[in-house]
Amino acid sequence: MSGSGFAWRPSPELVAGSNLRAFLDRHALTDFTALEGRLAGDPEWFWDAVLRFAELRFPTPYTRVIDSTRGLPWTQWCVGGTTNVVLNTLDRHRGTAVAARPAIVWEAETGERKTWSYAELDREASRLAGALRQRGIGAGDVVAIYLPLLPETVAALYAVLRLGAIAMPLYSGFAADALAQRLNEAEAKAAITCDGTRRRGQVVAMKAEMDGAARATPSLKHVIVHRLAGNSLAWQPGRDSWWQDAVAGQPDRLDSIAVPADDPAMLIFTSGTSGRPKGIVVTHCGVLGKMTTDFILCADLKPTDRFMWFTDFGWAVAPYTTIACGMQGATLVLGEGAPDFPDEARMWRMVQDYSVSVLGSAPTAIRSLMRQGPQSVAGLDLSSLRVSVSGGEPWTEEAWHWFFRHIGKARVPMLNWSGGTEITGGILFGTLLHPVKPCAFTCSIPGMQADVVDEQGRSSAAGEVGELVLRAPSIGLTRGFWRDREQYLETYWSTFPDLWRQGDLAVRDADGQWFVTGRSDDTLKISGKRTGPAEIEGLLTGTGLVSEAAAVGLPDPISGQAVSCVCVPAPGARPDAALAKAMADAVAKGLGRSFRPKRVVFVADLPKNRSLKILRRTVKAVLLGEPPGDLSTMLNPEAVAALGTAAEQSSYTRP
Repeated sequence: MSGSGFAWRPSPELVAGSNLRAFLDRHALTDFTALEGRLAGDPEWFWDAVLRFAELRFPTPYTRVIDSTRGLPWTQWCVGGTTNVVLNTLDRHRGTAVAARPAIVWEAETGERKTWSYAELDREASRLAGALRQRGIGAGDVVAIYLPLLPETVAALYAVLRLGAIAMPLYSGFAADALAQRLNEAEAKAAITCDGTRRRGQVVAMKAEMDGAARATPSLKHVIVHRLAGNSLAWQPGRDSWWQDAVAGQPDRLDSIAVPADDPAMLIFTSGTSGRPKGIVVTHCGVLGKMTTDFILCADLKPTDRFMWFTDFGWAVAPYTTIACGMQGATLVLGEGAPDFPDEARMWRMVQDYSVSVLGSAPTAIRSLMRQGPQSVAGLDLSSLRVSVSGGEPWTEEAWHWFFRHIGKARVPMLNWSGGTEITGGILFGTLLHPVKPCAFTCSIPGMQADVVDEQGRSSAAGEVGELVLRAPSIGLTRGFWRDREQYLETYWSTFPDLWRQGDLAVRDADGQWFVTGRSDDTLKISGKRTGPAEIEGLLTGTGLVSEAAAVGLPDPISGQAVSCVCVPAPGARPDAALAKAMADAVAKGLGRSFRPKRVVFVADLPKNRSLKILRRTVKAVLLGEPPGDLSTMLNPEAVAALGTAAEQSSYTRP
């Protein structure tokens, strides 16, 4: 948690021109506090106002926004109404000036570039939807999308949704076994993939992995393959079709099918604590309503914006932000491959070259990129940036200030966003109405009614770390787990009566700013005191001697748990006993002697998933000599073996 003061404050002009101020003015609300007060007393008014502000299309109007008669965990939304995500993205721009504007700007690792207008994207999505319909795909069928970030990936998402079918985004790095597990769980009828993709100059054969998964998935009858990398592949006639052949002769315009508003739009699998993937159910009205609060109201996304977030389509942020841009008619900037390849400044250069105005990033990615130093952005014109959004991991102060100074030039608001796939976005965020502290979230997103509670479910005082909860359902909450009712209730609703428990530790300071200190599963309880790993990791990276760190608690006969740290040395730092002692001293000085690490291990890279989250459960398992669990979503599985070797060789132990 940061103890710093405010680093950024909005100007009166910025506030006056914001989407959130326009929403407040429409409802004669003086400020954000007035909004919170009104929605707490009348959430049905609020969500209806949100849907109307976004001018969402419901061919059959809903009769009630919220119906919790079956219990809070099973709240229904937009009851009686029909809609479709594509009715409110591509279809709404037909015949308008937006149709001619860029929907997608794409750059490959090779430097190849492609731009699609909204009209071109609409045409491609219509033709692919026609091909899927010809293969018997309709409302309620699950279609897997196993593609890197391409214009065709966006077209595939909209093609599936247009039919009322359920899109299932999958990580482009999944191997056959991980694919098969999810395809079978969903009973997917079709999949859309490509022959191969480029990662750091190497071609990765994606079709080959899909072939392996298809052999183990009886329900999978059709595979549509986009020709991208040109690598050789096997072919199964009757099942496999080239994208280019499948869409030939299909109509350039296909109208979207209106489905019950709360029907599933996407099925997104995310790893659970057991390692078994859990299926998050995202509905049409759920994602439309949540993208309105998160990106239109809070992040101030406008039709004139160009939005970029280097990620993978299998991480929910990609389909979520794709839909947000589609709703507003904004331009989505996509990069195939890595943000630092073929050159270390690629991400920053793309901001300059494509006039990116809203930039999304993960703090972990920034910690990695900042190793290159400020020279990596020297001479680049980043003046197009007006808003930055971050999510995925807590910030460290060093990384936050580096980004704020060198990328945002101390003028761009850094809006921290925290929630999850199961939220369809965030619980906490920033806005253009609030001043910003380093590493902080300025508010609970309107409609979330978030709180921090103690172990008895009572609201915690300022400065006290507790569980992050919701006191009311939100339109974006998953409608259960896919075919696993009991696990859904156990995960989110069983700890506190009628409270959604997110599984994050959070704290509010005296100024009302929020901080997330880590997952409650990762909580360290040392000599009776709880803390999240982020606080320890911030002390480690704050020395400037290590660039990344993971802190975990291991069993200890005296204190119950003892801190163990795995660190990536900064350039020029020697991974020796002296550095280990310096790390231990930094933690002890910041938190007290009882938190002094028992072990400090140095590695070249920390285990991360493809959304760049540090896998602390994996780190803990390796240090304990236990099986690391499901590694199917890992970005760098080789880091697990390297950590095991380093742990065996580590010598520093607390006296």
